[in-house]
Amino acid sequence: MTSVNASPAVERSAAIDIRDLRVDYGDFVAVDDLSLTVPRGEVFGLVGPNGAGKTSTFRVLTTLMMPTYGDVFLEGVDIQEDLESARRIVGYMPDLAPVPSDLKIWEFLDFHAAAYGLGTKAQRRERVAECLEEVALTDQRNKWCKELSRGQTQRVVLAKTLLHRPKVLILDEPASGLDPLARRDLRMTLQRLANHGATIFVSSHILSELAEMCTSVCVMNRGRLLASGTADEVRHQLGSSERTLTVTLLARADEAASWISSRHAVRDVRSSAHQVVFDFNGSDEDQAALMEDLIHAGFRVRTFEEKRTSFEEILVEVAESNRRS
Repeated sequence: MTSVNASPAVERSAAIDIRDLRVDYGDFVAVDDLSLTVPRGEVFGLVGPNGAGKTSTFRVLTTLMMPTYGDVFLEGVDIQEDLESARRIVGYMPDLAPVPSDLKIWEFLDFHAAAYGLGTKAQRRERVAECLEEVALTDQRNKWCKELSRGQTQRVVLAKTLLHRPKVLILDEPASGLDPLARRDLRMTLQRLANHGATIFVSSHILSELAEMCTSVCVMNRGRLLASGTADEVRHQLGSSERTLTVTLLARADEAASWISSRHAVRDVRSSAHQVVFDFNGSDEDQAALMEDLIHAGFRVRTFEEKRTSFEEILVEVAESNRRS
């Protein structure tokens, strides 16, 4: 058995540690000096427009290609120094992974379980059953793969990815083309896997989709990391902390609009019969103080609503910056 080469400098709590990763295709730079750490047990999202470098990053993480330079550690294992151990640690679900039309679901999974060397026939059967239960397909085990819906196909491929109990799951656009119910089921499955100790690195070009299922996210563009952290932290790092606030009052909306206009971090105030709408770029503390002071000033507030810049709008801004530059 190949020994595990773990770097003593690798952060002990890190499931994925990427350092100065670069991927070139001739003169084209797909990944440009990417450094990123993903802690154990997280559902970590990678988002970016097409051509951002997401798939190239994943291909390196899953040992399907070697980087131009840089280092990647999975659970402390240097993937370039110990390929065999790295491949035991990682499970990869590519975008639009095919399944054979002439096999039943259980046959497809049993074939891959045998390829992984998962013990005897009885042991493989038991593991296949466990993975089918994990993705809620136990009652479909005898269904032909050619009869599967898009959502069922995604779940079968996820079950295949789980067979060898990988500690790190790399999922490239797993929710692509799924309906809302299937996305909800996928989200619940990923959260359950993370709760059981797996670390999940998942990509999408739909940021709101990742925000629903991930504990942290990062944004890439043109091969570079633009922001990383919680959803709110990413908003702030990308300069999208501004929000639109709507105050509904029982009376005196025009007076309230004039009062609000004089406050810190307020701009573009609009009023109607019972509402005042304005843009606000202050902190959460500033927003709480504004609401409190508005009430203390004698205005009778019925509702106070917030609308933040959507993740899709943030991503559109990132993509449009590509075209301008």
